[in-house]
Amino acid sequence: MKKTSHEEQLRAVSLFSNCGAGDVGFAQAGFGFAVMAELDARRLSVALLNHPDALGIPGDLRETLSEVVTAYRGRVGTMPPALLAACPPCQGLSSAQSARGLGADPDAGSRDARNLLVQVIAEAMSLLTPRVLVVENVQTFLTRKVRHPETGAPVSAASYLIEKLESDYEVYPLLADLADFGVPQSRKRSFLTFIRRDEHAVEVLERRDWSPYPWPSHTTKATKPIPLKDALTSFGLPPLDARAAGSAASGIAMHSVPVWPPDRYRMVESIPPNTGRSAWENDSCPDCGRRARDRSRIRCSGCGHLLPRPITKDKDGVARLVTGFHTSYRRMAPDEPAATVTTASGHLGSDTTIHPWENRVLSTLECALLQTFPSSFHWGNALERWGHTNVRAMIGEAVPPLFTSKHGRVLSQLLRGIPPRVALSAQDSRVLAAVHALERSSRMVALDAG
Repeated sequence: MKKTSHEEQLRAVSLFSNCGAGDVGFAQAGFGFAVMAELDARRLSVALLNHPDALGIPGDLRETLSEVVTAYRGRVGTMPPALLAACPPCQGLSSAQSARGLGADPDAGSRDARNLLVQVIAEAMSLLTPRVLVVENVQTFLTRKVRHPETGAPVSAASYLIEKLESDYEVYPLLADLADFGVPQSRKRSFLTFIRRDEHAVEVLERRDWSPYPWPSHTTKATKPIPLKDALTSFGLPPLDARAAGSAASGIAMHSVPVWPPDRYRMVESIPPNTGRSAWENDSCPDCGRRARDRSRIRCSGCGHLLPRPITKDKDGVARLVTGFHTSYRRMAPDEPAATVTTASGHLGSDTTIHPWENRVLSTLECALLQTFPSSFHWGNALERWGHTNVRAMIGEAVPPLFTSKHGRVLSQLLRGIPPRVALSAQDSRVLAAVHALERSSRMVALDAG
């Protein structure tokens, strides 16, 4: 069947596609992906399961961008894409990476080449000239300093991209916790949406003092952010327990968890359920009941046994407390949105990953559902072939499809010449926070130059 001009108008290209989950939301809003590009062929194979009409280009985009452009033009022709979606890797920018150096140090920022992948996005924009570009990343994307690829001056990756595109595109920044939009986890992210200046949508947004983002749906007393206990209950999944293999699996695909050794299980079991507390706060000895109020102790002063705290043993067998952040080894709070689902969701010692009341981490399936992956999302045999760690990494790096669906509906209406029924005010605190972050970053650069 020949596609209509309306359908062709909403053709899209995805760069840094991961497993294609965020693009599923855009597809729900009416964007059809002609080409998807992803470094990891395994992730791309999952993306193509969920976008069967797309052509996949595996490999490093710094080397394969010309293939992406050729593939798009071969499938669509000279008509520019309606949407270019680009979510470059965030590990080099993330505050979770302590080894990345200070955020104001451009030399430290430039050591990780992924922080400069916005160059690929800028080049793709010049070749494809899409009507809209959406870039998603961690909050520090707006401020983390790198060396300007041409001048060597300190600049944030976001500011560099704006500089390269501002003559032809209007930019709309956003800093938001996606829990405000109905995602059942606290997920603070930055967005840059670029719209061609010759698009009528720019005039519509300026006239109405709007920004091209959805209205936050979960910010009032009547519609508060979704607490984790409500989300988990709504999934209707059976309980799991990390004590043994039999109780750590359910027979439901992806609803299983790693089994812990006895000392790890004992530590988590000692954290009272539904408290949001951590193992660092475990004061009672499970063996004799004596309380140890000194948080630096590793052994009970009564019976001498090891306390159920984060303890490791050196090569010589000497026990000591684990060094690290005390946000780790913590149960998630049941009455708040889930902690951010990360690539390390299966690791006990990674930030806040423990189930609110059961003795385990969240299952791979629960993480996907908290990321708002639809139940119809296809994984193929990814779990069997590559293991839960790799699948969890795909889930943790995804943009929640619920948000991209809402964002995509606003964008598709604007591109069709239909003013959205409601969009985010340009004076909203989330928009202003992003604007101010970019302004602060620019002022810091000016001070450095002075």
